[in-house]
Amino acid sequence: MTRTFPASRWLRLLLGVITLLFSGIIYSWSLIKSPFEEFGWSDSALTLNYTFTMCFFCIGGFLSGLLSKKLSMRCRMITAAVLVALGFGLVSCAGAKSPILLYVGYGFMTGTGIGIVYNVVISGTNAWFPDKKGLSSGALMMGFGFSTLTLGNLLAALFEIEFFGWRRTYLFYGLILALIFLVQAFVLKAPPFAPSSQKAGDSADVTAGQMLRKPSFWKLFVFFALFASVGSTAISGAKGQFADLGAGESAALCAGILTVCNGLGRIVSGAFFDRFGLRRTQYLTSIVVIAATVLTFAGYAAELTVPGCIGLCLCGFSYGFSPTTSAAFAAEFFGTKNFPLNFSILNLVLIPASFVPTALSGFSNTVTFAVLAVFSVVGLGLNLTIRKA
Repeated sequence: MTRTFPASRWLRLLLGVITLLFSGIIYSWSLIKSPFEEFGWSDSALTLNYTFTMCFFCIGGFLSGLLSKKLSMRCRMITAAVLVALGFGLVSCAGAKSPILLYVGYGFMTGTGIGIVYNVVISGTNAWFPDKKGLSSGALMMGFGFSTLTLGNLLAALFEIEFFGWRRTYLFYGLILALIFLVQAFVLKAPPFAPSSQKAGDSADVTAGQMLRKPSFWKLFVFFALFASVGSTAISGAKGQFADLGAGESAALCAGILTVCNGLGRIVSGAFFDRFGLRRTQYLTSIVVIAATVLTFAGYAAELTVPGCIGLCLCGFSYGFSPTTSAAFAAEFFGTKNFPLNFSILNLVLIPASFVPTALSGFSNTVTFAVLAVFSVVGLGLNLTIRKA
């Protein structure tokens, strides 16, 4: 018997996409950090803020998953709304003496709040799509990935308008983001039907503790950490990397195209998962990231602009696979019953991945992408051993 689902779930998905589109502003740091460069703060000090943000983003998601059975989705969303409103408010008050307010407001408070929302929206919305887990995850994360191209550039433009300036822009954006979270808090709820057809005792009953004892989890964790390192490195330094390939004045445009590829990778990988299943998605994931890193490395090594630029765009495309497939794999491997916590633990791969660009920053792009190519090949070998068990 074919199960029917309420048509309203598509409106819930649309609201989820909008929520994550605005939340994805944390990926736009390279575009909206310009006001703080005028304070004379070093590049390392500003890069550290991005690292703090990604770490607390992961921690926020983990805390949300940990509290998912004690606090309602509404309560967690309201908490996140308060955090981002206060966080952006603190950033708007930052002065030249010290970046502490920036670290606390943007890195800690905003990063944690958006991490909470990311976990709640993905787990809450995906529960309405047990038949299309990949498509739902891909659409949500596509919104998250498109934020840099759209809202990041918009905020950077508002900085230059006298009425707004950077202080009012940060303050207003925090209030708008909080309002969106509050709306979502009163709309998002569990579906009226059972989210999974799995029987008791099946993978739907895998707790976080049980998951952590499974070799399949640790293989997935290492694989996705290696995988995410590629996209994280490409996105964090996209403009300069394209310039080094000879893109010249088109480097900024190419960097924008890379973010579009990132968003497309999220929806394409989700649709592919739904159509072809787990095993083929695993193969495609590794094929794409290997092609991306090898082509980019060849572009730098042989000083070939076009192949190198295509490779970098493929790196962005492959990065889109990471969050979508990790969410789909978490549900497929460990079930939906404990998905919020299990997914938040798997999503901690972003912490080690966020340190890779910093670790490789002292090397040439040729060496960097040679290392990343090795990561992708090692990931393939690991990927071939991962089984649902």
